[in-house]
Amino acid sequence: MSLSRREFLQMLAVAGAAGTGLAGCSMDRMHRGESTTAAANHLYDMPVYGNVSLLHMTDCHAQLLPVDFREPNINIGVGHAWGRPPHLVGEHYLRYFKIPFGGRRANAFTYLDFTEASRRFGKIGGFAHLATLLKKVRGERAGRNLFLDGGDTWQGSATSMWTEGRDMIGAQKLLGVDAMTAHWEFTYGAKRVMQAINTELKGHFEFLAQNVNDSTWGTLIFPPYMMREVNGVPVAVIGQAFPYTPIANPAYMVPDWQFGIDQSHMQKTVDEVRAKGAHVVAVLSHNGMDVDLKMARQVHGIDVILGGHTHDAEAEPVPVRNSGGTTLVFNSGSNTKFLLVLDLDVRGGRVRGYRSRLMPIFADLLPADPEMAAYIEKVRAPYKDKLAEKLAVTEGLLFRRGNFNGTFDQLIVDAQLAVSGAQLALSPGFRWGTSLLPGEPITMEDVMNQTAITYPATTLDTYTGKQLKTTLEQIADNLFNKDPYYQQGGDMVRVGGFTYTMAPMRNIGHRISDMRLLNGEPIQANKRYTVSGWADVYRPKHPGKKIWDVVTEYLRDQKTVRIDVPYTPRLIGIANNPGYAPWPTPKKTLTST
Repeated sequence: MSLSRREFLQMLAVAGAAGTGLAGCSMDRMHRGESTTAAANHLYDMPVYGNVSLLHMTDCHAQLLPVDFREPNINIGVGHAWGRPPHLVGEHYLRYFKIPFGGRRANAFTYLDFTEASRRFGKIGGFAHLATLLKKVRGERAGRNLFLDGGDTWQGSATSMWTEGRDMIGAQKLLGVDAMTAHWEFTYGAKRVMQAINTELKGHFEFLAQNVNDSTWGTLIFPPYMMREVNGVPVAVIGQAFPYTPIANPAYMVPDWQFGIDQSHMQKTVDEVRAKGAHVVAVLSHNGMDVDLKMARQVHGIDVILGGHTHDAEAEPVPVRNSGGTTLVFNSGSNTKFLLVLDLDVRGGRVRGYRSRLMPIFADLLPADPEMAAYIEKVRAPYKDKLAEKLAVTEGLLFRRGNFNGTFDQLIVDAQLAVSGAQLALSPGFRWGTSLLPGEPITMEDVMNQTAITYPATTLDTYTGKQLKTTLEQIADNLFNKDPYYQQGGDMVRVGGFTYTMAPMRNIGHRISDMRLLNGEPIQANKRYTVSGWADVYRPKHPGKKIWDVVTEYLRDQKTVRIDVPYTPRLIGIANNPGYAPWPTPKKTLTST
């Protein structure tokens, strides 16, 4: 089903008159300063251009309902990436992309005045609201579009974990996904992934990856690409799964599969689809944006890279010159916050021009699609009471996003320390996890949105000071190595119980210094410390409680929590970095658009 513009406006009028019908968005969170129709037109009216359209979403992390999701105030770029997308935050981001401060787009793309703006403009995303926008866009581009999913779709919520991604696969089918690639999907294990592909996905959409091989025979596990005639134009979509899956996640879950960037095979694949007559070559990538930018420089013949993994929402593409011409690199954010619409003018066997827009999905502007809303209610129904359990109330903004601790990360390490009795705590630098505004209850669902993984056991180990420093140095190099191909995704490990100094621009072994306990005592190289952790990529010898049980135990005891400023290490050499904005954040007047 698709929607004409007239039908879309009629839906807006009905929703505006009713003042409701928006899953997850109450009246006191709706923006009343402008008409629904005017705001929707401003964001969603995009004249059709060219003759082929590619639609893209990525990294929804199983969020079926509208959410709050704060963008980072620290996303430091090093080397070639200094001051360039995606390493721009706050006002630097707005100036670069010429976005007015204080409006809806500023709220969607930056952290600025996040609490106030989110209360004014309401929640964002949700599959029912995405479905409405998607039907509108596809209706306007009927017979000439593909809808592509960049992965991290089956993981990130309680219901996705409890159903092994089945709730999300059903939602993908309703949306009409044409192809996907993957990352966190692999943490359900090879057997479950293949079962899903051979049964639930079969006949509905493709699962693509040109860079995943059988570790014994070297043969491809998944189709590397698909070829489609789109409005008479041959279009190739090449899949690029997350190349570091067995490093960032447990290798024992996919023991016979080998991953990698495999740049040479990518070039061969591009050449192959060009030889088969492709006029458009798109890479559906889960590399992370810095890796995509390097690949775009190294591999020729790719028209567009539709990227994911690092959750960067870039309002416009980055054009990258290479030996074959120019490749456009896109990244479409996360948590169903955005739908990318890319229109291509393809003539004479190649792309001659393009128009694009990354559309934020404001739930108060897009009525919930009835079919998708009913499906979501059905798949959540068995878990509704458990998800709704109120554990505590937050007095401050809780979020996870940025190179260092977010306030929800801080809550998790505080819980680890309190429940385990450890001296120190380490929590993984995951980029998924929704936000909560001050005064909102913290429910079981909110905790699971931060912790829902298939290897949740906590651990209690002893580290020497030297081992702790080595661990931090290795993780920092993964994040701040100047060569993107050595960046393996995620952010800096979150810490509790100690402080440290970091110099991101230095080389490995020289970034971490001045490690101290909270009482100011220096951490000594040969002294041993008890450390609480979770999400161990190796099978722990003595697994402890599941991380969500630790956090819920802590919250039930606390009843209210307030974390105003999350811990950030003392940083050296980044004072003028456009990817760094220290607390407190600036406040300016909000506008309506």
